[in-house]
Amino acid sequence: MNKKTVCVIGLGYIGLPTAALIANKGYLVSGIDVDEDIVSKINKGEIHIIEDGLKAYTKSAVLSGKLKAFNKIQQSDVYIICVPTPFQNKDKDIPKPNIDYVLSATKSIAQYIKPGDLIILESTSPVGTTEKVQQTLINCGANLEDVHIAYCPERVLPGKIMTEIVENDRIVGGLTSIATKKAKDFYRLFVNGNILETDAKTAEMCKLVENSFRDLNIAFANELSMICDNQGINIWNLIKLANKHPRVNILQPGTGVGGHCIAVDPWFIVSQNKEKAKLIQTAREINNYKTKWVIDKIKNHVDSYQKNGIKPKIACLGLAFKPNIDDLRESKALEVAETLLAEGYEVISVEPNIQSHKNLKILNLFDAIDQADLICLLVKHREFLEPEVKKKLMKSQVLDFCGVLS
Repeated sequence: MNKKTVCVIGLGYIGLPTAALIANKGYLVSGIDVDEDIVSKINKGEIHIIEDGLKAYTKSAVLSGKLKAFNKIQQSDVYIICVPTPFQNKDKDIPKPNIDYVLSATKSIAQYIKPGDLIILESTSPVGTTEKVQQTLINCGANLEDVHIAYCPERVLPGKIMTEIVENDRIVGGLTSIATKKAKDFYRLFVNGNILETDAKTAEMCKLVENSFRDLNIAFANELSMICDNQGINIWNLIKLANKHPRVNILQPGTGVGGHCIAVDPWFIVSQNKEKAKLIQTAREINNYKTKWVIDKIKNHVDSYQKNGIKPKIACLGLAFKPNIDDLRESKALEVAETLLAEGYEVISVEPNIQSHKNLKILNLFDAIDQADLICLLVKHREFLEPEVKKKLMKSQVLDFCGVLS
């Protein structure tokens, strides 16, 4: 693989790390994003998201001249599509994936396609999307002779992206066997993990299945936490004991499941297989219900204050969808805080990884603990685990939904 120019479309939580990494490997990379502020920041060597190691990679790539951000497509040899795939109908019983951003990105590169080009879709997508990318290019009049199209989903953990994007195994599925080989050769240039070959549909489904598997296991833990609360059993102690069994590994419960992977991908399967994906749908419903259960638990606790004429102040500790990141996408902790606020409760919040929020009042940790009548631990951030913090929390009224004090 001797291609030297790469165009990464979408500079979010996957696109920017990918672009920065490839640029540091010596490729000339054009990063494309519709947000002018993001483009401006990146071209200054700055970043708009929190991710360990990303700032150094980005700054190095920009200073070397290998990475530059643009608002418009730049002709390249390799095009990597890393745009969002949100829901069309989020409030419906079965949300459906929206691939409009993928197809829009596809249309934007159509006029630049030339023989020998490689097009890779990395966005999490319903089965058949890679084929739609090909058909969209055909509809746009692109000449696809000797043009190779493949799907290669990301497999990284937020907070460890710059490590896992290199070390983790990757799955590559082309629309042809040649496309699979071309994509594999490209990823081999910067991936140390195994690169596993398959077809595009299998690669698309594999990404969805991996996150659905995790969703199912978290649903078991979340359902168990509600059962134990009803029966007066310490869930954290129970899981620790049960996991001593050599073939048992129960995950940790929380406020629900957030993020743009585990909370989203199972619906992609369910929406295409309504009569078959019963267990997958049930797990999604359990994890969504856990958030409602957390909200009700807090409200019931607060109501005991209000009966005495006191309006308590609730501190929600943690807003991100998982520990030690700033990503609020599909965050259930954020949903808890915003729901309580919308229903008239006095809410203050602590999120160490963001400075402000459009709806919520963000305080520093110790101020929030001092001011609150009730503290709700929603995300297990490292800052909340410090001995002096835990000591202070132990003297407060606390509802621990994530095991900080376990």
